[in-house]
Amino acid sequence: MQKINLIDRFIAIFSPEHALRRAKARVALDYYNGSYEGASVTKKSFRYWNASSKSADRDDLPSLRTLRARSRDLYRNEPIVTGAIETNLDSIVGAGLKVQAQIDAQYLGLTEEEANEWEMAAEREFHFWANSPNADASRKKNFYELQTVALASALLSGDVFALLPGIKRRYWPYTTSVALIEADRVCNKNDAIDSEDLAGGIKVDEYGAPVEYHILKSHPGGYDTTREWIEVPAWGKSGRRNVVHLFRQTRPGQRRGVPYLSPVLKHLKLLGDYTEAELTAALITGLFTVFIKNENPDLDPFDNEGNLELGPGAIVGLNAMEDIAIADPKRPNSAYDAFVRGILEQIGMGLGLPYEVLVKHFTSSYTASRAAFLEAWRAFKSRRSWFVHGFCQPIYEAVITEAVMSGRLHAPGFLEDPFIRSSYLRATWTGPASGQINERVETEAAARRVQEGFSTRAKEAAEINGSDFDQNIRKARRESALMIEAGLKEK
Repeated sequence: MQKINLIDRFIAIFSPEHALRRAKARVALDYYNGSYEGASVTKKSFRYWNASSKSADRDDLPSLRTLRARSRDLYRNEPIVTGAIETNLDSIVGAGLKVQAQIDAQYLGLTEEEANEWEMAAEREFHFWANSPNADASRKKNFYELQTVALASALLSGDVFALLPGIKRRYWPYTTSVALIEADRVCNKNDAIDSEDLAGGIKVDEYGAPVEYHILKSHPGGYDTTREWIEVPAWGKSGRRNVVHLFRQTRPGQRRGVPYLSPVLKHLKLLGDYTEAELTAALITGLFTVFIKNENPDLDPFDNEGNLELGPGAIVGLNAMEDIAIADPKRPNSAYDAFVRGILEQIGMGLGLPYEVLVKHFTSSYTASRAAFLEAWRAFKSRRSWFVHGFCQPIYEAVITEAVMSGRLHAPGFLEDPFIRSSYLRATWTGPASGQINERVETEAAARRVQEGFSTRAKEAAEINGSDFDQNIRKARRESALMIEAGLKEK
């Protein structure tokens, strides 16, 4: 219980109301300070720390436009940012993630041979669709190339949208296509103020599930300045998905994603400015700039005839009462490398990229380099899983569903039973492998894991070089037969 101190008692003699307010204020301070020093409002270091406690939308949405613009600007102009984004793109999707169908043969009542045949047929159909520019609504890229664009846009802008319109094309059996929509185009119709049901261009139901997307017909920063919206339902009447929204959600109720660079934008900008200043100072040193000090009031310092030029081994005479002063900015800065490395290590932590991977410079021991490499690869695998579930798998399901509906794939019960449909649509995705620092040691370790039952050949093939074990076996069998036929190998 809060006790009244001596000063309060003295004040209470003349003004009881004022003394009571002082006591109540102390009780409130005790409540807010609590047991954690980090929650203190009386410490000098925390007194002006006004952290937000708003909802995810109210915290994020007002800042997104600026965060996107700054992220894109840094990507265009700062090498470290370009490198960080490209490292993610190369490691997560590379030349494109490839699907491997893995249906639930036991539930579907299929033999192993029947399951293998169906999986091969499904993969063949999807690859036929994915490898064509018809997969892109704008017919500029195939699906594997679209993956890179989608991931880059999601990293730089926080999220990206993909419409799945049905477009009929001559001599093409599929109508499903992908139309990528940049984050800026999704905003409230008629620039309406954000509310609980409509914010950031997304209308949700009582449970927070998206029901409608408001999309500008043209980019707000493009040549077309007219602002016309289309309203796209999240799901069609048949239950088909109309919109794929790729973003990384970190808070309940969050509707829009935040750019990947957001936590380190300040560090990246200041580091870029500092590096430019150091370069300028070093350039001045390299130019050996000389200033003429003149004590003669009758000599005009801007007289062109008084210009002096420096040259190799030149001997230059000066006028009376003139001297020289050399601009020496003391560059290169001996502390530059250590300081920049410290900042880059902080940036790397914010981006989930160890310093060695961020700058692509491995000078430590094998153990240290491998530890940094594995740490980065865990982050890449996590982001790949997010990308697969948020972008690749929904599109694969849409294409295979159309293949079944058009009769190109035979799947009894697919359209009637959602559990059967889910069993047919199960799949994994493979992409760039982590690679190896010491191939002999790591290959032997992979073989030992398979031998002891800790892993499978299919998993190790995907991890080591991103290959498909089944295809490896089929090709190896064919190669062996060719070598035997050519007399280069005995049976």
